[in-house]
Amino acid sequence: MCIDKNSGKVLWEKTAKTGSPHEGYHRMYGSFASNSPTTDGKLVYAFFGSRGIYAYDLEGNLKWQKDFPSMKMRLQFGEGIAPVVYDNYLILGFDQEEGSHILVLDKATGKQLWRADREEQSAWAMPLGIDVGGMKQVVVAASNKVRSYDLKTGNLVWECKGLGSNVIPAPLIHNGIVYVMSGHREPNMMAIKPGTGDLTGSKNILWTNQRGNSYSASPVLHDNKLYFVTDNGQLSCLNATTGEAYYSQQRLGKPYNFKASPVAVNGKLYLATEDGDVVVVKMGEKFEILATNTLTDQMFVSSPVVVDGSIYLRGQNTLFCIRKL
Repeated sequence: MCIDKNSGKVLWEKTAKTGSPHEGYHRMYGSFASNSPTTDGKLVYAFFGSRGIYAYDLEGNLKWQKDFPSMKMRLQFGEGIAPVVYDNYLILGFDQEEGSHILVLDKATGKQLWRADREEQSAWAMPLGIDVGGMKQVVVAASNKVRSYDLKTGNLVWECKGLGSNVIPAPLIHNGIVYVMSGHREPNMMAIKPGTGDLTGSKNILWTNQRGNSYSASPVLHDNKLYFVTDNGQLSCLNATTGEAYYSQQRLGKPYNFKASPVAVNGKLYLATEDGDVVVVKMGEKFEILATNTLTDQMFVSSPVVVDGSIYLRGQNTLFCIRKL
């Protein structure tokens, strides 16, 4: 769906795929279309995992599409890895119970550039494009290993063990350091300086953290501070260089439930809860709640989006736009 951001009018709507599901999805948090779309400003890439990828122009015309075999996810939790555009590459993750791999396409045509098979089980972390000394790489966080591939060739550049199961939060990069996190069983966060070969246990692992990690939500990194929230609503802020906590596992007023990632805007964190509240926290070394805004009878699983002074909130049944008039 394409919606006018000022009026909410539906400009166009396309059916990408019609078919019979081969397995289910998480009935509380997911759907058969959980993957977030992405755009390079010219094309919109809608990725549906087992149901293929579709590239539309901004007027809703289908430019190309590509079909894929059915995925098999852990406990039928569903698919949901977002596609990533980096330079001229379109990066797709297929970590699953059997046949895990990463696929890289030409973003303009959909032509396959390379595929790398992966010894992994189900994970939902969005890949991350990085540039290390002029070499473009893609980092994929997963349970067995974090791996980084040469974007031109698909060759493995470096890898590192250390994350736990069900990896969901997206990796980040800041000042040349890659941050990866898991929050399920054996939770861990690692600050990794990219290198070559197996970095497990090496000095390239600058610090780790096992307290208060996100299970579902991705972290935010701003002003060398790393913010992340647990599924039961505890917020932490660490020094991104040292891993030391400015504050750890602070309650956001009451025991909220979270799936949406926090968003940073104008010195504030916006945290949309499953309980219909959006909590606003001041960014900085001291924990301070600035506001709690309630939209009754709502449940937020999708992350807020902020564009041109407007906040867009997607509830389970309603899309909201909030702006100052």
